[in-house]
Amino acid sequence: MRLHICAMGRVRKGPERALIDDYLKRFNRAGRALSLGPCEEHEVDERKATTPQAQAPLLGRAIPEGAYLVALDERGTALSSPEFARLLAQTRDKGARDMAFLIGGADGLATELRTRANSVLSLSTMVWPHMLARVMLAEQIYRAATILSGSPYHRD
Repeated sequence: MRLHICAMGRVRKGPERALIDDYLKRFNRAGRALSLGPCEEHEVDERKATTPQAQAPLLGRAIPEGAYLVALDERGTALSSPEFARLLAQTRDKGARDMAFLIGGADGLATELRTRANSVLSLSTMVWPHMLARVMLAEQIYRAATILSGSPYHRD
């Protein structure tokens, strides 16, 4: 199952970009044996739309057709890392070809995208800038692969 991070805004060179690239590279290696991956990023230029309603169609175009859709929102369900790993495995095992994670801009996601999503998850009850949310999501995606493979990276 391919994974997609569909996000408003661009992450330029710097520590956030380096962390995202590192975690996704690790995931792409670890996930291969689990029939997970690759994980690709789809960045949407936030200068083209400034409100969640205007951003929704732009983000919508980045979502692969038929993908299991996960919206990231502070009002979503908080999962532990093992629960997140189970969500990935269950979605893969149900035959999904693609799983897309949506990260909104400064004002979050439009209601229509949250409603359309198969799952709405929260990385935290706190609000995070999209660059840090992407770093945290990339790390959790990699962590999920290590949990599913039995790697010692994750400790309970």
